[in-house]
Amino acid sequence: MTALDTRPSTTTTLRFPEGFRWGTATAAYQIEGAAAEDGRTASIWDTFSRTPGKVRNGDTGDIAADHYHRVSEDIALMRRLGVTDYRFSIAWPRVQPTGRGPAVQKGLDFYRRLTDELREAGIRPVATLYHWDLPQELEDAGGWPHRETAHRFAEYAGLAAEALGDRVATWTTLNEPWCAAFLGYGNGVHAPGRTSARDSLRAAHHFNLAHGLAVGALRAALPEPAEVSLTLNLHAVRAHTDTPEDHDAARRVDAVGNRIFLDPVFHGRLPQDLVADTASVTDWDFVRDGDLRTASAPIDSLGINYYSPTEVAAGSSESPSPWAGAERHVRFVPVPGPRTAMDWPVDADGLHELLVRLRDELPGLPLVVTENGAAYDDYADPSGAVKDPERVVYLHAHLAAVHRAIEDGADVRGYFLWSLLDNFEWAYGYGKRFGVVHVDFATQRRTLKSSAHWYADVIARGGVPA
Repeated sequence: MTALDTRPSTTTTLRFPEGFRWGTATAAYQIEGAAAEDGRTASIWDTFSRTPGKVRNGDTGDIAADHYHRVSEDIALMRRLGVTDYRFSIAWPRVQPTGRGPAVQKGLDFYRRLTDELREAGIRPVATLYHWDLPQELEDAGGWPHRETAHRFAEYAGLAAEALGDRVATWTTLNEPWCAAFLGYGNGVHAPGRTSARDSLRAAHHFNLAHGLAVGALRAALPEPAEVSLTLNLHAVRAHTDTPEDHDAARRVDAVGNRIFLDPVFHGRLPQDLVADTASVTDWDFVRDGDLRTASAPIDSLGINYYSPTEVAAGSSESPSPWAGAERHVRFVPVPGPRTAMDWPVDADGLHELLVRLRDELPGLPLVVTENGAAYDDYADPSGAVKDPERVVYLHAHLAAVHRAIEDGADVRGYFLWSLLDNFEWAYGYGKRFGVVHVDFATQRRTLKSSAHWYADVIARGGVPA
């Protein structure tokens, strides 16, 4: 990635650097639908959502926002917003249904069409290889706690890159491996719904290994200008008080929430305090010679997903917990202030904290905010309009925090608003709306919310009102 030239701020607009990437983001299982078309087989999220009691109202992603059949309509919406980039994910079971063997051409054809139409619209395609939809057959063989899954992922990465490498500008290996490992295998609230602290730690390590192996496969298949990245949902962790006990609680959460990925990927090492914290759970015998060297293959940028901060104190958490090694030592404290429909606190300072931390810990590495947004109880009024002033306030505050981080020396190259469309929100089903485009799931009618018009104006002016 090339360096950017910062334009000076004015009294009316907090201007972002020249060349700043303005994007929006989605994920395959949350919007595509067409769950059994053109050779696609079940992912762990198909299985999980069809299991009674796992997803609110028994919702599934079978239809979702029907993006598979409405690609052109949705790209037209992006053009109206004026986005420069679109971050989407490739559904592994649509491209390689069993997680092994050759690619399915009809599956690849969907992504060829998507990326071709994006390029024709002047929108830069940014592809994520894994946004949680592991082929069910690989889960049946052991899933992410099983080492072989990392090698299967690298094979899939190579297939996708060979087919789409001439179309996609940036390749992200994994999206939020913390959620996939610790919510999927630790406390079981996400697919595949397993509850094992040891398996969650094994999965986290194999995600790091899979990332490194995939970087090698991508580098081998992609043309020189293509960029390779990773997206982490890093936790902005704060101690509730200034006591040693609360600071130790924050350290524990930082170890299993952040450094479990940052240290292997960027420093080729395991956090030794994490190893000590989890000694009662595992001896880490699944880490083999060379794994950490593989995991630390150089990348071109780091994506950061941020929604809200995390405040902790000494105490204990409910079981099963996603916080392996910390659950008996950490109590999570509500952050004061306004909250979203997800009951997440609104606090943009946490985003600034993360970006400045990464400025210091990973100097020279470009950063991109790959997800940021909020769910609110949006609805169409009698005139058909969807007004969401709370989301505008949220986005304004967080973009201002990004701007402040850039002024403080963080090399932030882009911002991707989550999400383009209302969608299947994982275990919450269709009950939570993150989109700047309202979707009537009964008719699939799309309506730009007031936040979409606001974001279009931000993009047009190259910054946010001061």
